[in-house]
Amino acid sequence: MSDPDDETLSRVLDYETIAVVGCSGTPGKAAHDVPNYLQRHGYRIIPVNPTTDEVLGVRAYDTLADVEEEIDVVDVFRPSDEVAGIVAEATERDDVRAIWTQLGIRDDDAAARATDAGLTVVQDRCMKVEHGRLKR
Repeated sequence: MSDPDDETLSRVLDYETIAVVGCSGTPGKAAHDVPNYLQRHGYRIIPVNPTTDEVLGVRAYDTLADVEEEIDVVDVFRPSDEVAGIVAEATERDDVRAIWTQLGIRDDDAAARATDAGLTVVQDRCMKVEHGRLKR
């Protein structure tokens, strides 16, 4: 699976609503600080975390299937072995346009399934870093 070019990354970063699977309420954790940065830069963040009711002042959902709002991008802060299940949930929805897995998170088989379903896939990249590099 090839890595996306800057044009593809920029297009994904143009989407507005990001469901963050594994979003954390703990400052200092990447799963908190990256979504916090994105929220401060105008993105609508939808936390997906079954262990909390709210993150960053926004209602948290247990699963992607529970999210009532439309989702553009699913940003994954979960171990690589959980990506396949997250991709399966995302492809059950009609609204998801892209899957983005954070640094150190990669599942090429799940990425291929997402691509086959018409989604753009970015793996093993930080949205905060790429936003800072491409959108400033």
